[in-house]
Amino acid sequence: MISDEQLDAYRISGEKIRVIRDALESNDVKGIILAWDDSQVMVRRPNKRVVKLDRNYIFQPFSEPRQAIEEL
Repeated sequence: MISDEQLDAYRISGEKIRVIRDALESNDVKGIILAWDDSQVMVRRPNKRVVKLDRNYIFQPFSEPRQAIEEL
């Protein structure tokens, strides 16, 4: 699970992130962190829609190459 400190750093910087939900890259969510609680994170996607995602997914900066789910 991603820590509050990491989420806060992403939120303050406004850095675009990638949320890896499964092995398919097409299912990744890309956007910026808006808010979070103990179990969920709100992400604003490029089309301005806001989605709630589980904190147990993998969060990484969008600028980094996508990690394969097997590597984790």
